[in-house]
Amino acid sequence: MMDWRQVRELFTIDPDLIHLNTAGLGSAPRAVLDVLGSADRVYARSPRDPFADTALTEVREALAGGLGCEADELAIVPSATDANARILAGLDLREGDEIITTDHECYTVRAPLCQLRDRRGVVLRELTPPIGAGQRAEEIVELVRSAITPRTRVLQWAGITLTTGAAFPTAELVELARRHDLIAVLDGAQLLGHFPVRLRDLGVDFLSASGSRYQCGPMGTGLIYARNRPLPLPAFWPVVSLLYPLRDGLPPRPHDLGRLLQQSDSADLSRAQGLRIACELWDRIGRDRIQRHVLELGTHLKERVVRHWGRDALFSPMDDPRLHSGLVAFDPFRGSANLGVFVQLKRQLADEHGITVEITRFAHPGVQGELPAVRVSPHLYNDVEQLDRAIETMIKLCH
Repeated sequence: MMDWRQVRELFTIDPDLIHLNTAGLGSAPRAVLDVLGSADRVYARSPRDPFADTALTEVREALAGGLGCEADELAIVPSATDANARILAGLDLREGDEIITTDHECYTVRAPLCQLRDRRGVVLRELTPPIGAGQRAEEIVELVRSAITPRTRVLQWAGITLTTGAAFPTAELVELARRHDLIAVLDGAQLLGHFPVRLRDLGVDFLSASGSRYQCGPMGTGLIYARNRPLPLPAFWPVVSLLYPLRDGLPPRPHDLGRLLQQSDSADLSRAQGLRIACELWDRIGRDRIQRHVLELGTHLKERVVRHWGRDALFSPMDDPRLHSGLVAFDPFRGSANLGVFVQLKRQLADEHGITVEITRFAHPGVQGELPAVRVSPHLYNDVEQLDRAIETMIKLCH
Protein backbone atom coordinates (compact mmCIF):
# COMPACT_ATOMS: atom_id res chain seq x y z
CA MET A 1 0.00 0.00 0.00
CA MET A 2 1.32 3.44 -0.96
CA ASP A 3 2.00 5.84 1.89
CA TRP A 4 0.86 9.46 1.54
CA ARG A 5 4.35 10.62 0.53
CA GLN A 6 4.26 8.17 -2.40
CA VAL A 7 0.73 9.29 -3.26
CA ARG A 8 1.81 12.94 -3.45
CA GLU A 9 4.68 11.98 -5.74
CA LEU A 10 2.11 10.83 -8.30
CA PHE A 11 1.31 14.49 -9.01
CA THR A 12 3.12 17.36 -10.68
CA ILE A 13 1.76 20.11 -8.41
CA ASP A 14 4.25 22.94 -7.92
CA PRO A 15 5.84 22.30 -4.48
CA ASP A 16 5.49 26.01 -3.71
CA LEU A 17 1.71 25.86 -4.29
CA ILE A 18 -0.91 24.81 -1.72
CA HIS A 19 -3.88 23.85 -3.88
CA LEU A 20 -7.06 24.00 -1.79
CA ASN A 21 -9.66 24.29 -4.57
CA THR A 22 -10.11 20.71 -5.74
CA ALA A 23 -13.87 21.37 -5.83
CA GLY A 24 -13.05 23.62 -8.79
CA LEU A 25 -10.32 21.51 -10.41
CA GLY A 26 -8.19 18.62 -9.27
CA SER A 27 -4.61 17.92 -10.31
CA ALA A 28 -4.24 15.05 -12.78
CA PRO A 29 -1.52 12.50 -11.89
CA ARG A 30 1.49 12.00 -14.17
CA ALA A 31 0.13 8.68 -15.45
CA VAL A 32 -2.99 10.48 -16.69
CA LEU A 33 -1.01 13.27 -18.35
CA ASP A 34 1.17 10.73 -20.14
CA VAL A 35 -1.70 9.36 -22.26
CA LEU A 36 -3.23 12.68 -23.31
CA GLY A 37 -3.09 13.20 -27.05
CA SER A 38 -1.86 9.67 -27.75
CA ALA A 39 -4.97 8.65 -29.70
CA ASP A 40 -4.80 11.85 -31.77
CA ARG A 41 -1.28 10.95 -32.85
CA VAL A 42 -2.35 7.41 -33.82
CA TYR A 43 -5.25 8.64 -35.92
CA ALA A 44 -3.18 11.44 -37.47
CA ARG A 45 -0.59 8.93 -38.61
CA SER A 46 -3.15 6.38 -39.83
CA PRO A 47 -6.54 8.06 -40.38
CA ARG A 48 -9.57 5.76 -40.32
CA ASP A 49 -13.22 5.78 -39.34
CA PRO A 50 -13.21 6.10 -35.50
CA PHE A 51 -16.90 5.26 -35.07
CA ALA A 52 -16.41 1.83 -33.48
CA ASP A 53 -13.80 3.19 -31.06
CA THR A 54 -16.01 6.10 -29.98
CA ALA A 55 -18.41 3.66 -28.33
CA LEU A 56 -15.68 3.49 -25.65
CA THR A 57 -16.92 0.01 -24.78
CA GLU A 58 -13.74 -1.19 -23.08
CA VAL A 59 -13.31 2.01 -21.06
CA ARG A 60 -16.96 2.07 -19.98
CA GLU A 61 -16.74 -1.57 -18.89
CA ALA A 62 -13.63 -0.84 -16.83
CA LEU A 63 -15.23 2.20 -15.18
CA ALA A 64 -18.48 0.33 -14.52
CA GLY A 65 -16.64 -2.42 -12.68
CA GLY A 66 -15.02 0.04 -10.30
CA LEU A 67 -18.11 2.21 -9.85
CA GLY A 68 -20.64 -0.52 -9.15
CA CYS A 69 -22.88 -0.44 -12.22
CA GLU A 70 -23.10 -1.85 -15.75
CA ALA A 71 -21.42 -0.41 -18.83
CA ASP A 72 -24.81 0.06 -20.50
CA GLU A 73 -25.62 2.59 -17.74
CA LEU A 74 -22.54 4.79 -18.29
CA ALA A 75 -21.51 7.40 -20.83
CA ILE A 76 -18.31 9.46 -20.77
CA VAL A 77 -19.03 13.09 -21.66
CA PRO A 78 -16.97 16.32 -21.77
CA SER A 79 -17.99 17.58 -18.31
CA ALA A 80 -20.49 17.49 -15.48
CA THR A 81 -22.11 20.50 -17.17
CA ASP A 82 -22.71 18.44 -20.30
CA ALA A 83 -24.02 15.55 -18.19
CA ASN A 84 -26.48 17.76 -16.29
CA ALA A 85 -27.80 19.38 -19.46
CA ARG A 86 -28.34 16.05 -21.21
CA ILE A 87 -29.96 14.39 -18.20
CA LEU A 88 -32.38 17.22 -17.49
CA ALA A 89 -33.25 17.82 -21.15
CA GLY A 90 -33.93 14.10 -21.57
CA LEU A 91 -36.57 13.86 -18.83
CA ASP A 92 -40.12 13.41 -20.07
CA LEU A 93 -41.64 16.53 -18.46
CA ARG A 94 -44.64 18.67 -19.38
CA GLU A 95 -45.89 22.15 -18.55
CA GLY A 96 -46.85 22.39 -14.89
CA ASP A 97 -44.72 19.43 -13.78
CA GLU A 98 -42.65 20.30 -10.71
CA ILE A 99 -39.00 19.75 -9.91
CA ILE A 100 -37.92 20.11 -6.29
CA THR A 101 -34.36 21.37 -6.04
CA THR A 102 -32.36 23.82 -3.91
CA ASP A 103 -30.90 27.25 -4.43
CA HIS A 104 -27.51 25.82 -3.44
CA GLU A 105 -27.09 23.88 -6.68
CA CYS A 106 -24.16 24.61 -8.95
CA TYR A 107 -24.86 26.89 -11.92
CA THR A 108 -24.20 23.87 -14.16
CA VAL A 109 -27.45 22.45 -12.77
CA ARG A 110 -29.44 25.63 -12.29
CA ALA A 111 -28.94 26.77 -15.90
CA PRO A 112 -30.53 23.67 -17.53
CA LEU A 113 -33.23 23.67 -14.85
CA CYS A 114 -34.11 27.24 -15.77
CA GLN A 115 -34.23 26.24 -19.44
CA LEU A 116 -36.87 23.65 -18.54
CA ARG A 117 -38.79 26.37 -16.72
CA ASP A 118 -38.59 28.87 -19.57
CA ARG A 119 -38.99 26.51 -22.52
CA ARG A 120 -41.36 23.83 -21.24
CA GLY A 121 -43.18 25.59 -18.42
CA VAL A 122 -41.79 23.27 -15.76
CA VAL A 123 -42.19 24.63 -12.21
CA LEU A 124 -39.00 24.86 -10.13
CA ARG A 125 -39.45 24.68 -6.37
CA GLU A 126 -36.10 25.93 -5.07
CA LEU A 127 -35.60 25.24 -1.38
CA THR A 128 -33.04 26.95 0.85
CA PRO A 129 -31.29 24.27 2.93
CA PRO A 130 -30.09 24.80 6.50
CA ILE A 131 -26.67 26.37 7.01
CA GLY A 132 -24.06 26.18 9.72
CA ALA A 133 -22.36 23.85 12.16
CA GLY A 134 -25.60 22.60 13.71
CA GLN A 135 -27.49 21.47 10.59
CA ARG A 136 -28.77 17.88 10.59
CA ALA A 137 -29.81 15.37 7.95
CA GLU A 138 -33.37 15.19 9.26
CA GLU A 139 -33.86 18.91 8.58
CA ILE A 140 -32.96 18.46 4.91
CA VAL A 141 -35.20 15.42 4.46
CA GLU A 142 -38.15 17.16 6.14
CA LEU A 143 -37.60 20.31 4.06
CA VAL A 144 -37.86 18.26 0.86
CA ARG A 145 -40.72 16.07 2.09
CA SER A 146 -42.86 19.06 3.01
CA ALA A 147 -42.38 20.57 -0.48
CA ILE A 148 -43.75 17.55 -2.41
CA THR A 149 -47.11 18.13 -4.09
CA PRO A 150 -49.27 16.05 -6.46
CA ARG A 151 -47.53 17.85 -9.38
CA THR A 152 -44.01 16.95 -8.26
CA ARG A 153 -42.22 14.69 -10.75
CA VAL A 154 -38.52 15.06 -9.95
CA LEU A 155 -36.27 15.43 -6.91
CA GLN A 156 -32.90 16.95 -7.83
CA TRP A 157 -30.09 17.56 -5.33
CA ALA A 158 -26.31 17.71 -4.96
CA GLY A 159 -24.50 14.79 -3.37
CA ILE A 160 -22.14 17.40 -1.90
CA THR A 161 -23.09 21.04 -2.27
CA LEU A 162 -20.57 23.27 -4.01
CA THR A 163 -21.59 26.15 -1.72
CA THR A 164 -21.02 24.84 1.82
CA GLY A 165 -19.85 21.25 1.36
CA ALA A 166 -22.91 19.65 2.95
CA ALA A 167 -23.13 15.97 1.97
CA PHE A 168 -26.87 15.63 1.46
CA PRO A 169 -28.57 12.50 2.89
CA THR A 170 -28.87 10.74 -0.46
CA ALA A 171 -30.20 7.40 0.86
CA GLU A 172 -33.06 9.11 2.68
CA LEU A 173 -33.88 11.36 -0.29
CA VAL A 174 -33.92 8.35 -2.65
CA GLU A 175 -36.29 6.57 -0.29
CA LEU A 176 -38.51 9.66 -0.30
CA ALA A 177 -38.47 9.73 -4.11
CA ARG A 178 -39.41 6.04 -4.31
CA ARG A 179 -42.26 6.47 -1.82
CA HIS A 180 -43.78 9.24 -3.95
CA ASP A 181 -42.94 7.71 -7.37
CA LEU A 182 -40.55 10.54 -8.26
CA ILE A 183 -37.48 10.60 -10.50
CA ALA A 184 -34.26 10.97 -8.46
CA VAL A 185 -31.55 13.08 -10.15
CA LEU A 186 -28.24 13.52 -8.34
CA ASP A 187 -25.51 16.04 -9.09
CA GLY A 188 -22.45 13.97 -8.18
CA ALA A 189 -19.81 16.41 -9.41
CA GLN A 190 -18.11 16.50 -5.99
CA LEU A 191 -18.75 12.83 -5.13
CA LEU A 192 -16.62 10.94 -7.64
CA GLY A 193 -13.10 10.50 -6.27
CA HIS A 194 -14.14 12.01 -2.93
CA PHE A 195 -16.44 9.29 -1.57
CA PRO A 196 -16.32 5.57 -2.49
CA VAL A 197 -19.37 5.69 -4.74
CA ARG A 198 -21.22 2.51 -5.83
CA LEU A 199 -23.64 3.92 -8.37
CA ARG A 200 -26.26 1.17 -8.36
CA ASP A 201 -26.33 1.14 -4.57
CA LEU A 202 -27.14 4.86 -4.47
CA GLY A 203 -30.55 4.06 -5.94
CA VAL A 204 -30.80 7.25 -8.00
CA ASP A 205 -32.23 7.24 -11.52
CA PHE A 206 -29.64 9.61 -12.97
CA LEU A 207 -26.31 10.99 -11.82
CA SER A 208 -23.89 13.49 -13.33
CA ALA A 209 -20.23 13.42 -12.36
CA SER A 210 -17.06 15.34 -13.02
CA GLY A 211 -13.91 13.50 -14.00
CA SER A 212 -11.62 16.46 -13.34
CA ARG A 213 -12.43 17.46 -9.76
CA TYR A 214 -11.92 14.98 -6.91
CA GLN A 215 -11.40 12.14 -9.37
CA CYS A 216 -8.40 14.06 -10.80
CA GLY A 217 -8.95 12.83 -14.34
CA PRO A 218 -8.24 14.99 -17.38
CA MET A 219 -9.98 18.30 -17.90
CA GLY A 220 -12.86 17.78 -20.31
CA THR A 221 -14.20 14.57 -18.76
CA GLY A 222 -17.45 13.77 -16.99
CA LEU A 223 -19.90 10.91 -16.59
CA ILE A 224 -23.60 10.22 -17.02
CA TYR A 225 -25.05 7.37 -15.01
CA ALA A 226 -28.55 6.36 -16.13
CA ARG A 227 -30.09 3.51 -14.12
CA ASN A 228 -31.01 0.72 -16.53
CA ARG A 229 -32.33 -1.84 -14.05
CA PRO A 230 -34.37 -2.89 -12.16
CA LEU A 231 -37.74 -1.98 -13.61
CA PRO A 232 -39.71 0.27 -13.53
CA LEU A 233 -37.55 2.92 -15.20
CA PRO A 234 -38.43 6.55 -15.96
CA ALA A 235 -38.88 7.61 -19.57
CA PHE A 236 -35.72 9.19 -20.93
CA TRP A 237 -34.83 10.77 -24.29
CA PRO A 238 -31.20 10.70 -25.48
CA VAL A 239 -31.16 14.27 -26.77
CA VAL A 240 -27.60 13.93 -28.16
CA SER A 241 -27.11 10.62 -29.98
CA LEU A 242 -26.08 9.33 -33.40
CA LEU A 243 -27.81 6.03 -32.66
CA TYR A 244 -31.34 7.27 -32.09
CA PRO A 245 -33.60 4.93 -34.15
CA LEU A 246 -34.91 6.57 -37.30
CA ARG A 247 -37.97 4.32 -37.24
CA ASP A 248 -40.11 2.70 -34.54
CA GLY A 249 -38.82 4.89 -31.69
CA LEU A 250 -36.76 3.78 -28.71
CA PRO A 251 -36.73 0.08 -27.85
CA PRO A 252 -38.12 -0.89 -24.44
CA ARG A 253 -35.70 -0.63 -21.53
CA PRO A 254 -33.38 -2.00 -20.53
CA HIS A 255 -31.29 -1.48 -23.64
CA ASP A 256 -27.71 -0.24 -24.05
CA LEU A 257 -28.54 3.28 -23.01
CA GLY A 258 -24.87 3.98 -22.28
CA ARG A 259 -23.86 3.41 -25.89
CA LEU A 260 -26.87 5.37 -27.13
CA LEU A 261 -25.64 8.32 -25.08
CA GLN A 262 -21.98 7.69 -25.81
CA GLN A 263 -21.98 7.71 -29.59
CA SER A 264 -22.76 11.33 -30.27
CA ASP A 265 -19.91 12.03 -32.76
CA SER A 266 -16.14 11.87 -32.58
CA ALA A 267 -14.75 11.52 -29.08
CA ASP A 268 -11.51 12.38 -27.33
CA LEU A 269 -10.30 8.82 -26.89
CA SER A 270 -7.19 9.84 -24.96
CA ARG A 271 -9.15 11.75 -22.33
CA ALA A 272 -11.47 8.80 -21.82
CA GLN A 273 -8.41 6.59 -21.32
CA GLY A 274 -6.98 9.16 -18.92
CA LEU A 275 -10.17 9.04 -16.85
CA ARG A 276 -9.92 5.26 -16.74
CA ILE A 277 -6.32 5.48 -15.48
CA ALA A 278 -7.31 7.98 -12.78
CA CYS A 279 -10.16 5.76 -11.59
CA GLU A 280 -7.97 2.65 -11.53
CA LEU A 281 -5.31 4.56 -9.59
CA TRP A 282 -7.91 5.60 -7.01
CA ASP A 283 -8.97 1.96 -6.70
CA ARG A 284 -5.35 0.99 -5.97
CA ILE A 285 -4.88 3.73 -3.38
CA GLY A 286 -8.23 2.77 -1.85
CA ARG A 287 -11.33 4.90 -2.19
CA ASP A 288 -12.29 4.35 1.46
CA ARG A 289 -8.83 5.46 2.47
CA ILE A 290 -9.05 8.58 0.31
CA GLN A 291 -12.42 9.48 1.83
CA ARG A 292 -11.09 9.08 5.38
CA HIS A 293 -8.11 11.31 4.60
CA VAL A 294 -10.23 14.03 3.03
CA LEU A 295 -12.80 13.96 5.83
CA GLU A 296 -10.03 14.19 8.43
CA LEU A 297 -8.69 17.27 6.66
CA GLY A 298 -12.20 18.75 6.53
CA THR A 299 -12.73 18.14 10.24
CA HIS A 300 -9.38 19.73 11.08
CA LEU A 301 -10.31 22.78 9.03
CA LYS A 302 -13.66 23.15 10.79
CA GLU A 303 -12.03 22.90 14.20
CA ARG A 304 -9.50 25.59 13.28
CA VAL A 305 -12.24 27.89 11.95
CA VAL A 306 -14.37 27.49 15.09
CA ARG A 307 -11.37 27.90 17.39
CA HIS A 308 -10.37 31.24 15.87
CA TRP A 309 -13.52 32.78 14.36
CA GLY A 310 -16.29 31.00 16.30
CA ARG A 311 -19.11 28.61 15.34
CA ASP A 312 -21.13 31.36 13.68
CA ALA A 313 -18.35 31.80 11.10
CA LEU A 314 -18.71 28.20 9.91
CA PHE A 315 -21.31 27.55 7.20
CA SER A 316 -20.50 23.84 6.74
CA PRO A 317 -22.01 21.06 8.87
CA MET A 318 -20.03 20.07 11.95
CA ASP A 319 -22.27 18.38 14.52
CA ASP A 320 -23.83 15.76 12.20
CA PRO A 321 -21.10 13.51 10.71
CA ARG A 322 -23.61 12.18 8.15
CA LEU A 323 -23.33 15.55 6.38
CA HIS A 324 -19.54 15.85 6.45
CA SER A 325 -17.34 16.25 3.37
CA GLY A 326 -13.93 17.72 2.67
CA LEU A 327 -15.38 21.06 1.48
CA VAL A 328 -15.43 23.75 4.17
CA ALA A 329 -17.04 27.20 3.81
CA PHE A 330 -16.61 29.98 6.36
CA ASP A 331 -16.49 33.73 6.96
CA PRO A 332 -13.09 34.95 8.21
CA PHE A 333 -14.33 38.55 8.31
CA ARG A 334 -16.76 38.06 11.21
CA GLY A 335 -20.01 38.90 9.47
CA SER A 336 -18.93 40.95 6.47
CA ALA A 337 -21.30 40.73 3.50
CA ASN A 338 -18.92 42.68 1.26
CA LEU A 339 -18.02 40.34 -1.60
CA GLY A 340 -15.11 42.59 -2.58
CA VAL A 341 -13.08 41.83 0.55
CA PHE A 342 -13.49 38.10 -0.06
CA VAL A 343 -12.31 38.43 -3.66
CA GLN A 344 -9.32 40.48 -2.51
CA LEU A 345 -8.45 37.81 0.06
CA LYS A 346 -8.52 35.11 -2.62
CA ARG A 347 -6.15 37.16 -4.79
CA GLN A 348 -3.75 37.86 -1.95
CA LEU A 349 -3.63 34.21 -0.94
CA ALA A 350 -2.83 33.15 -4.51
CA ASP A 351 -0.52 35.97 -5.61
CA GLU A 352 1.43 36.56 -2.40
CA HIS A 353 1.31 33.18 -0.62
CA GLY A 354 0.75 30.48 -3.25
CA ILE A 355 -2.51 29.28 -1.68
CA THR A 356 -5.55 28.63 -3.89
CA VAL A 357 -9.06 28.80 -2.41
CA GLU A 358 -12.44 29.75 -3.84
CA ILE A 359 -15.09 32.30 -2.95
CA THR A 360 -18.67 31.06 -2.95
CA ARG A 361 -22.04 32.77 -2.45
CA PHE A 362 -25.32 31.23 -1.36
CA ALA A 363 -28.75 31.85 0.10
CA HIS A 364 -29.12 31.63 3.87
CA PRO A 365 -32.45 30.91 5.60
CA GLY A 366 -33.82 34.17 6.95
CA VAL A 367 -31.20 36.36 5.28
CA GLN A 368 -31.95 38.61 2.33
CA GLY A 369 -29.58 38.21 -0.61
CA GLU A 370 -26.56 35.93 -0.75
CA LEU A 371 -23.76 35.48 1.77
CA PRO A 372 -20.14 35.24 0.56
CA ALA A 373 -17.74 32.71 2.04
CA VAL A 374 -14.25 31.32 1.64
CA ARG A 375 -14.44 27.72 0.44
CA VAL A 376 -11.51 25.40 1.06
CA SER A 377 -11.51 21.95 -0.57
CA PRO A 378 -8.40 19.84 0.13
CA HIS A 379 -7.66 16.43 -1.31
CA LEU A 380 -5.29 13.48 -1.01
CA TYR A 381 -2.27 15.60 -2.07
CA ASN A 382 -2.79 17.97 0.91
CA ASP A 383 -1.87 17.53 4.57
CA VAL A 384 -2.61 19.13 7.94
CA GLU A 385 0.54 21.25 7.81
CA GLN A 386 -0.65 22.91 4.59
CA LEU A 387 -4.10 23.55 6.06
CA ASP A 388 -2.58 25.15 9.15
CA ARG A 389 -0.41 27.37 6.98
CA ALA A 390 -3.48 28.47 5.00
CA ILE A 391 -5.49 29.25 8.15
CA GLU A 392 -2.61 31.12 9.79
CA THR A 393 -2.16 33.19 6.63
CA MET A 394 -5.87 34.07 6.55
CA ILE A 395 -5.78 35.04 10.22
CA LYS A 396 -3.01 37.53 9.46
CA LEU A 397 -4.72 38.89 6.34
CA CYS A 398 -8.18 39.21 7.96
CA HIS A 399 -7.19 40.73 11.30
